Amino acid sequence: MIFGNIENLNEYTYLDENIKKCFEYAKNNDLLSYDKGCHKIDGDNLFVNIVEYETTKKEDRFWEAHRNYLDLHLMLDGCEQIDLNFIENMSQKEFVEKDDFLPLEGDENSHVILNNGDFLICYPHDGHKTAIKVDKSSKIKKAIFKIIISK
Repeated sequence: MIFGNIENLNEYTYLDENIKKCFEYAKNNDLLSYDKGCHKIDGDNLFVNIVEYETTKKEDRFWEAHRNYLDLHLMLDGCEQIDLNFIENMSQKEFVEKDDFLPLEGDENSHVILNNGDFLICYPHDGHKTAIKVDKSSKIKKAIFKIIISK
């Protein structure tokens, strides 16, 4: 996983070209004005899901990981905590191929707090639990770029 802020992208020159495309897309498009839903950038190879939701207690959220896509979470408006652990430290359930969804059970070994402009890149071994309130429940708007890593 990689945690950072878009103001410091010059520190991430080593990132894969498709990840850099996401940041370029965010720079050239007003994602905050996008409607909720899926917006294609390069067909099924690269797209962005715009989500809006209310953060909540961690007990009300679920663990997940992905095998076919990287997730790049970019906070557009608001603040949320994302709990993290490596999938090898967790109980892995049955992978749902059509949704690229690996359900997990276990505890966090770390977490990040995303504020406006912060991003988190989750690789296949990075279990994550999103939408956790920081101090109190609040509405957030976030872009989740999905970057293909296998076909």
